[in-house]
Amino acid sequence: MPKPFDDPNYSGLKDFGLSKYNVSGKLHKASLHAPTMRALLAYAKLVNTSEQGQDTDGLGAIGHQDNKFRIAEYKSANKTDCVVFNPNTGKFVVSQFEDGSDTPKAYSLAAGNASGSALLFCLMPIFEQDDEFRDTFLQFRNELNQANPDMDSALSMALVLCDNVYRRIEGAGQLGAAGVKLAIPTTGNISTISHLALDKGSYAPTGTVYGQFTILKMGGVPQQQAIMVSHADFVGKYQLSARSLTAREDAMVPKLPDWYIIPREVVRVCEHAKLTSTTSQPMRNFLFRGEAGTGKTMGAQAIAAGLHLPYTLMTCSANTEITDLVGQFIPDTAGAVSQADASSPLPKISDIIMHPPSVYEELTGIYDDDKTEDDVLQKLIEIAVGRLAQKEEQHGQRIRYVDTPLLEAIRYGYVCELQEPSCIANPGVLVGLNSLLDNCQTITLPTGEHVHRHPDTVIIVTTNSDYAGCRDVNQSIISRMDLIYDIEAPDLATMVKRVMNVTGCTDEQETTKMAMVVRDIAERCRQTMITDGSCGMRELKAWVLSTMITKDPYESALSTVISSASADPENRADLITTCLEKQYMR
Repeated sequence: MPKPFDDPNYSGLKDFGLSKYNVSGKLHKASLHAPTMRALLAYAKLVNTSEQGQDTDGLGAIGHQDNKFRIAEYKSANKTDCVVFNPNTGKFVVSQFEDGSDTPKAYSLAAGNASGSALLFCLMPIFEQDDEFRDTFLQFRNELNQANPDMDSALSMALVLCDNVYRRIEGAGQLGAAGVKLAIPTTGNISTISHLALDKGSYAPTGTVYGQFTILKMGGVPQQQAIMVSHADFVGKYQLSARSLTAREDAMVPKLPDWYIIPREVVRVCEHAKLTSTTSQPMRNFLFRGEAGTGKTMGAQAIAAGLHLPYTLMTCSANTEITDLVGQFIPDTAGAVSQADASSPLPKISDIIMHPPSVYEELTGIYDDDKTEDDVLQKLIEIAVGRLAQKEEQHGQRIRYVDTPLLEAIRYGYVCELQEPSCIANPGVLVGLNSLLDNCQTITLPTGEHVHRHPDTVIIVTTNSDYAGCRDVNQSIISRMDLIYDIEAPDLATMVKRVMNVTGCTDEQETTKMAMVVRDIAERCRQTMITDGSCGMRELKAWVLSTMITKDPYESALSTVISSASADPENRADLITTCLEKQYMR
């Protein structure tokens, strides 16, 4: 316990100093909590020093970034903890900076290098929104500011403050507006503020409550635009080896559309992959996090184009198991069926993904541009079942093991995008891939085969953040990522240019208005905790395309950006009033 509350008489449960939220019949007691007390004392000193007009250097700072984040710098033990809190999600982003260093370090409650005081320090203005906390804290800091404070009175007030904080966090679900919702991973590992986020000004205070920020700069810096790299200077310029691709593999290398603007993160990944190829630990595992529509998948395809490697992908779901990722047994038959020669091999999943009509023609002899992956898979099942029936009649049932796109990429050195692993219900599934994520390692299949990871294999994990159904990615997976990029929504100018390139729209002024509406809707959803929809680049593109048909932006907005943002009629009405009608009045 920090001084002056380190007296042993102050420890343990007390039957006085209870907050109004302490209504438990089983444990109607209060106690001091060391991390909370450190945060309270640091905040009290910062507030008193600020109000007296004295220099607050070395005391930390507390502020906010518009209405989006609460931000703080907490000073302690030759280091500064930079804390960002999102009140809408209850999530923290934190990094530690040792004095004299500009290298962010992880903040982990589980590892014992952090007690949580920095997090509570950042939450102090939120706690002060409660009358009991605000009034008690005023008396508490005034008492401690005396030359000879009454410690009995200070103890009673400290107990009320600690109990108030504890009850409002623990009972957040039942206390309504008084509750303080927190979402801290059970592992204790808090997301880190990256160098890229600092450079972009992603977390930059726009207002200060107390103190002076020294690491997180006020107002931030202008966001860096996507670097303008021509396709000719990028595509195929980062090949990892002198290998030659087969005709099929060459066809699997993505072709970048002319409108695509190559982001900085994509170039950086290619540079790291290329320049570390001759080292003992080449960088081959990368993670892209961000909201839907920010270009994570397109970025993965661009990386494959830059490396001139075939691209495959796998999309995870809540029911994904390890066998779905590395391969599975399917019937293996040799009997003839009417749709295809029984002796011919069945097409691979990657072939189906790349061009379903061609595979459908291979199976049936009929080419149809309208055939989808589902059509091909249905036909494939019919053929497999037919072959199995004939095989059972002649020789009995046989099965064979089939590679997934991920395992195929690992065998032959492709780029594989692993989409949405945070949706997997079983947290242990991805841990089963650890041996493959480790460079140049092997995995043993159920068949007994040992699959060695090709040195050119690049795995790109892409995942959404803060969406329903998404969980924190297992820490053992995070630790195997060589680079982690938080892909943020592009700035307004980039949004407009990208959408105009994609849609062919030539009205820049109108597109800019629409982009402003989308940005306002996304921000409104965050502020009001509307989480049952999405509003980003995909929705903006759909809105622009629809408007090109209807010639009425307001009408098209209702069935694109507004309807996508929420399924709740009241939420949609609010978004129309607060966001859409600011630009388009009916």
